[in-house]
Amino acid sequence: MKTYTFLIVIATSLLYYSCKDSQAQTSSSLSENAFAEKIIQFPSAPILDVRTPEEFSKGHLQNAINYDWNSSEFQNQIAVLDKEKPVFVYCLSGGRSNSAAENMRTKGFKEVYELQGGLIGWRAANLPEATSTTVANAGLSLEGFQSLMKSDKLVLVDFYAEWCAPCKKMEPFLDEISTEMADKVVLTRINVDDNPELCKQLNIDEIPVLHLYKNNTLVWANKGFKGKEEVKKQLE
Repeated sequence: MKTYTFLIVIATSLLYYSCKDSQAQTSSSLSENAFAEKIIQFPSAPILDVRTPEEFSKGHLQNAINYDWNSSEFQNQIAVLDKEKPVFVYCLSGGRSNSAAENMRTKGFKEVYELQGGLIGWRAANLPEATSTTVANAGLSLEGFQSLMKSDKLVLVDFYAEWCAPCKKMEPFLDEISTEMADKVVLTRINVDDNPELCKQLNIDEIPVLHLYKNNTLVWANKGFKGKEEVKKQLE
């Protein structure tokens, strides 16, 4: 009789913790509105957009940081985050963010929230979206370029090419800067291969090149690779 009672207690306990774990797992995947409310609840928690930088540049959640799930840098990027604090993760439709979230949980992250349906669902719910990066059109005229520099914010211009290795290395953290400092900085990218005439007029003769404009005036220029913290110093 004692053995039977003991087995009943064990079975009940296992059922309880199984249900508890299932509920915890379910609650980490949130609907659009629940995800937005949870962000308000934890305003300092990082919001990870795990899509490609190109996707990110076309629109993303306010204050999101671009950590591309398919990038070789993803593991190094999440390694600096606090595993004891909440983290928000999303992608376009939910597939990549689910993979990223599961990976982060195996790495010891305690509280990872996923956006059900991804950015597609977020947009369908008419929730706010930010676009802090401008990718200049091919054949941009000097007049068109000058109009982009007219802003009440600082304008950081990244002259790059798809084949340029240092440019690719800088791209992720430039996206991070444009998100982290969205209240004061706008990032504009200009593909030198698509805009040869404009680059000639601006004396861009190598890449990568960064230009910083304030009140439509060039206040800083840099040729060659520049690290994230070095760039941020120029923006502060």
